Amino acid sequence: MPRMPNPTDALQGLTVLERGWLSSNNLLIHAAGDEPGAVLVDTSHVNHVDQTLALVRHALQGQPLATVVNTHLHSDHCGGNAVLQREFGAALLIPPGQAEAVANWDDGQLSHQATGQRCDRFAPQGLLRPGEVLRAGGRRWEVLPAPGHDPDSVMLFDPAGGVLVSADALWEHGFGLVFPELVGEPGFDDVASVLDAIERLPVRVVVPGHGAPFSDVAAALARARSRLRNYVAEPARHARHAAKVLIKYHLMEERRQAVAALRDWTAAAPLFAALWDLHGRALTESPQAWCDALVGELVGSGALGIEDGVVVDR
Repeated sequence: MPRMPNPTDALQGLTVLERGWLSSNNLLIHAAGDEPGAVLVDTSHVNHVDQTLALVRHALQGQPLATVVNTHLHSDHCGGNAVLQREFGAALLIPPGQAEAVANWDDGQLSHQATGQRCDRFAPQGLLRPGEVLRAGGRRWEVLPAPGHDPDSVMLFDPAGGVLVSADALWEHGFGLVFPELVGEPGFDDVASVLDAIERLPVRVVVPGHGAPFSDVAAALARARSRLRNYVAEPARHARHAAKVLIKYHLMEERRQAVAALRDWTAAAPLFAALWDLHGRALTESPQAWCDALVGELVGSGALGIEDGVVVDR
């Protein structure tokens, strides 16, 4: 019998740097032909920038890094931008939706302040516009809109190889938080539309923003749609999950923090406070009390620990 095509064959010329779940994957598209250098998709969290530099240098094997592109501007996808630009002299391309906010470094418009997360300031040299084509690694990467998780997010798709760089629009077991919904704006319909758009593409392998590449796209779409139906039916479930994610990300940044200081952070972080106001107020008397309840759940699951009044990242 003839050998069935291996979907991972489509990843030749690409290096996927799979990271811990709270820091995005990096995709290195190696230069082909007369291209000036490699292209890196997403740069992970600022906490992990030394690891990112080491991984990228090793994967480059002496090849120049010409360009960095971001699928979206959450802190776990763009936190290494500034350092990679400085170290490699690479040009940076970002989706256009928040270009003005980045140029002015407007914390009120960027998500980093609202989520209480860190990100070093960076300066893009161009835009990654939906509908355009990014040429890298001898491939034509179509830039596709992917609102839902983030209104301005994009995906990259190589039709010839069937490779989809899905960012947080589709993981093997779900998708990223739907941030518009967390502040009372619609977003679930956008998630559904993007999942439908992915289903129409001739995808052989998906490189997600988190987790290993996968080829069973139909199963991943089914799981994502099941999760989406649950969130639509019970928005408070989505909000509670989001609140726990915010706490976990914060502890990833701090590594350890006194319980009292963590309570103060949850009261001051705009998005957490908004989530409590919309979904936690009926359950607890304050954001701090909601924090205590959620930390208890995270400790119970092994995601966090408590040692002598100090919350510790696991």
